[in-house]
Amino acid sequence: MRYHNTYVKLDTRLYNRQLPTPLNNPRAGHFNTQVAEQLGWADDDDLMARWVEIIGGHYVPTEFAPLSMAYAGHQFGQWAGQLGDGRGLLMAQVIDNNDQLQDLHLKGSGLTPYSRMGDGRAVLRSTIREYLCGHALINLGIPSSNALGFVVSDTPVRRERIEAGAAMMRVADSHIRLGHVEWIASFAPDLLGEFTDYMIDTYYPECRDSASPVLAFLESVVTRTARMIADWQLIGFAHGVMNTDNLSITGSTLDFGPFGFMERFNPAWINNHSDHSGRYAFQNQPAIGHWNMNTWLPHFMRLTQAGVTRDSLADCLSVYEPTFMQHYQIGLCQKLGLPHQSASLTLAFEFLTLLEDNLLDYTNSFRSLLALVAPTDFPYEQQLLETMLTELNAEALEVWQDWSTRYLTFIGQQIHLTKQQTIESMRTNNPVYVLRNSMAQHAIDAAEQGQFEEVARLFELLSTPYIVQDIATDLDSRPPMPNAPQLPISCSS
Repeated sequence: MRYHNTYVKLDTRLYNRQLPTPLNNPRAGHFNTQVAEQLGWADDDDLMARWVEIIGGHYVPTEFAPLSMAYAGHQFGQWAGQLGDGRGLLMAQVIDNNDQLQDLHLKGSGLTPYSRMGDGRAVLRSTIREYLCGHALINLGIPSSNALGFVVSDTPVRRERIEAGAAMMRVADSHIRLGHVEWIASFAPDLLGEFTDYMIDTYYPECRDSASPVLAFLESVVTRTARMIADWQLIGFAHGVMNTDNLSITGSTLDFGPFGFMERFNPAWINNHSDHSGRYAFQNQPAIGHWNMNTWLPHFMRLTQAGVTRDSLADCLSVYEPTFMQHYQIGLCQKLGLPHQSASLTLAFEFLTLLEDNLLDYTNSFRSLLALVAPTDFPYEQQLLETMLTELNAEALEVWQDWSTRYLTFIGQQIHLTKQQTIESMRTNNPVYVLRNSMAQHAIDAAEQGQFEEVARLFELLSTPYIVQDIATDLDSRPPMPNAPQLPISCSS
């Protein structure tokens, strides 16, 4: 691998150098050969032979430079003070085969100075969920962390019950969070200029060509965050804990806890059972992204010599809403195979209303429209469509008939897109499979009995989520019953 450990060269107040605490008897859970090839890990025989030892904390290659990061954050809207890597270590930074910087971050590595009241460990349940979700989002085309692999061990970890300790080597384009800047502003303000330069030079070098590199950088972070959250909304993904310490400066999805993919469409859906106020409900994610940016940006007011003023920061923030709206609206039209125009958006929002009023499955309903447009070409989608229609009462069926007639008429009148272009847009923007909570739980139940075949099957299934696959089971596309209790997902992991 091409090592490029730069974070360790920053001011030592920003981190703590340390080794991982080994897990007891680590064993292979799953290994991501695609990521290994991307990193160059697959080209190193020693790394390949000892990957379980490395993730289990028993072996640290000499080229690694393990450290735990200090950061702060706002959690559920309240200032939480110093946080930091309480159970993770930035093990190394490498340049991958795409010439992109990637962090290797070991999650579940043991106690650090930032563990607070925690034990520094991760459990198998949450490790599998994060491992599969990062893989799913990447293959859905959404910027996200991924993972090299995970291990399970005999180390007991107490959460609501005693569970098996696990560890995962997370791979992300950055582990710098909004909370890093919040920590600096509160505890080491003299580092803000140096750290901002590091963020620009490392992650946004193109901003150096701007008349004001700092402002260009800030606007880029705002833009990427808005686009990421629009992607979440389009695919039906709910992060669950959008604290400022859980958002990356690169606009990539990071830190999966009580996440979930929308099943029965309910915009007010709360997937985190600890979110009693619904702050991070699905429909609130765009507004929370704006809130986080608005909380983060003022810390740069100290950089007056870089041209930062209150008005210039307001200008940076002002791009958030139009960026989100444009990206979301274009994506919504693409899901219907329509050009981006007001008539298309009217049809799209009417379809969402139909889904909400009847608690229809989000993923299946959008995918089923392929059978409406091309009935003989999509037998799997025809089954989805028939199932959807059986869930509509007489009044809802009339609404559907009216909407589908106008939708097909609109497609037939199109001059911007051919029918084949419409179908291709729908096929590539509406997945067949997402990681439903029931799917993940089924894999977890088997893994807790020492069986990882279901993890491997889901990993393969989610590698090509836009294609109907023979390895799929009924569970992979079956939503819960309407108004059925949701599987509670907590922050404990």
